[in-house]
Amino acid sequence: MRHRHLFTAAAAGAAGVLLAAGIGATVPAGAAGAPGRSGSAPATALVVGARWGGHATFDRLVIDVRGAVPSVTVRRVSALYQDGSGRKVPLAGKYFLEIRLSPAAAHDDAGRSVYRGPRTAGVSLPALKGVALTGDFEGVVTVGAAFDTEPVHRTFRLRSPERFVVDVAHPVGCRP
Repeated sequence: MRHRHLFTAAAAGAAGVLLAAGIGATVPAGAAGAPGRSGSAPATALVVGARWGGHATFDRLVIDVRGAVPSVTVRRVSALYQDGSGRKVPLAGKYFLEIRLSPAAAHDDAGRSVYRGPRTAGVSLPALKGVALTGDFEGVVTVGAAFDTEPVHRTFRLRSPERFVVDVAHPVGCRP
């Protein structure tokens, strides 16, 4: 017990130093004392869904966000893994994109999921073959996408409602 108290005191002291230096932690939206104006968007973006659709020359993956779309990185990875457990995500495909939104959460301040999209879903579009929510941990939400051919993609944000979009060109010679 004594060690636990020392750790707690050390952690509280470190948090005080970080706050004094102006470095804060991500606070879940709606948490008591969360920064933001009354009636404004949540301090931390909430990822509430993922959906997709096919178009004549591309497939579109849309990540729905409540609050402003945060910083997003999209990178190619050799496989998709669940954050925390490190388990491989069971999506068919040879190529994968990892989409990381931060600061963001897919849960409310009580720990309840606000994400209403699929956890893991196979997709039968010309380019997109699968989508999975692979992480919601420490202010980072991660979504993975699977493809049979190397994805040629572009990304952008749309507003009203807030969302992040990944368009992936159909493979050469593909007919919708």
